Amino acid sequence: MAVAVLDDSNFNQSLNDNKKTIVKYFAGWCGNCRLFTPKFKRLSEDDRFNGISFVDVDAEKNPDARKAAGVTNLPFFAVFDGNQLVDAVATSKEDAVIELLGKLQ
Repeated sequence: MAVAVLDDSNFNQSLNDNKKTIVKYFAGWCGNCRLFTPKFKRLSEDDRFNGISFVDVDAEKNPDARKAAGVTNLPFFAVFDGNQLVDAVATSKEDAVIELLGKLQ
């Protein structure tokens, strides 16, 4: 599954349309965010995570989406069940993101 890029204008609608979502919050200047991009894409294509929408949001340009997850540091990952925040973590470790994804299954 492709990673969708969302902004404040379509973030809430996407959460409502997709039962399970993981959001990667990033910033253009964030080196760890850029390094995690290929890992996030690979996870989005992993059969273990079928049915979960993978989303990228620029945290600096989208304050409403950032506020929905309580972003504290970057990269920051949040999982949503509909529009309800399930859990979130600031990390650049793939294992921590996989653990977060497990909370949606």
